[in-house]
Amino acid sequence: MCIMAESNEKAVIATVIENTAIKQRFGRLTLLFEAEAAKSFSQVKPGQFAQIRLSGVGLPRTGIISNDIADIAHKQILLRRPFSFCDVTMDSRNKIRVMILYCVLGPGTLRMTTLGKGDKLSIIGPLGNGFSVPVGKKYALLVAGGMGAPPLMHLMGFLQANSPKMRVVVFAGAKSFEDFPFTVQVSNKNGHGVSGFTRFGIESYIATDDGSAGFRGFVTDCVRRWLRKNKPDTSEVIIYSCGPEAMLAETAKLAGERGIDCQVSMERMMACGIGICQSCAVECKLGDQGETEYKLCCKDGPVFDAREVVFERR
Repeated sequence: MCIMAESNEKAVIATVIENTAIKQRFGRLTLLFEAEAAKSFSQVKPGQFAQIRLSGVGLPRTGIISNDIADIAHKQILLRRPFSFCDVTMDSRNKIRVMILYCVLGPGTLRMTTLGKGDKLSIIGPLGNGFSVPVGKKYALLVAGGMGAPPLMHLMGFLQANSPKMRVVVFAGAKSFEDFPFTVQVSNKNGHGVSGFTRFGIESYIATDDGSAGFRGFVTDCVRRWLRKNKPDTSEVIIYSCGPEAMLAETAKLAGERGIDCQVSMERMMACGIGICQSCAVECKLGDQGETEYKLCCKDGPVFDAREVVFERR
C-alpha cells in the first residue's frame, strides 16, 4: 500500500548544499530546491513535514558507527522517513533553501551523516497541516522538548515576519544539556540564551531535567513560572508545542487549566505520509459525550488543537 501511495504522490529532487554536525548525534542538513521543485515549497507552513528517501544513501565507515546502533545500521530501508523543517528561505523566485535538523537514532538518520554537497535526494512534500495563528493573540509561547524544536524554530521565523507585534517567548527542554539539538549559550541563571533564538532577539529559556543548564525541572514548569510572573491576559495567549507525547500532554493540561489556546504537533510512525497506509492514528475527542474517533497524524495533523487530542493516561 505504501509503494502505491508513493507512486501517486509526485516526488521532487533536492540538492544538498550543506550537512554539518552540530554536536554528537545531531546534524543540520540544508537542501536547495530549484525551478518546479521550488514551487512545492514556496507556500510551506510551519509544522508541515516531508518524506525523504534514504534507501540509496550509503553508510559511514564501520569504525565510526556508534555501538548502540551498530546492530541495526545495515538494516534495509524500504520506506521514506518524515522530517519537519527548522527553516525555509526563498533565495529567489526559483530557489528555496530548506533546513532540517536530525538526530542519529537508526539506519536512516545514520545514512544522513554521509550526505555531502551536491548529493541529490528524492522528497515528497510539504505534507500535512501546520500551525495556524488565530486573530487577537498578543503572546505566542513556543514549548519545545528535545527534537521538537525544529518546527517551532520555523514557526518563530514565520511569526516574526507575519506577526511582528506578537511577543514570542521560547521554552526549550531536554533531559540534559547534551540532549539539545542545537548549541546553547546560557547567559544567566534563568536560562536565557538558546542559540538560534536569541540571535533573532527572541526571549528564550531552557530547562533540563537534571539541572545541567538553565531551569532545573520540566520545561512545562518553566512555562508555569513565566505565566505567574508575567500575568498575561490568557485570552491573548497561544501555546505552540512539539516534543515527546508526555510533555505534550502536560502542556495541554497546563493550557486547559488556564483557558489558553494550544496547538500541539504530534509524532507517529509514518509509512506513506499521505494517509493511505493508516499507520499514524491519533485518538481524538468527538463532541462532549466522551466518544472518540481516530484521525491521521500525517493528513489531519501533525498539528492538532490540544483540546482535541486524547493523550495516553499515565
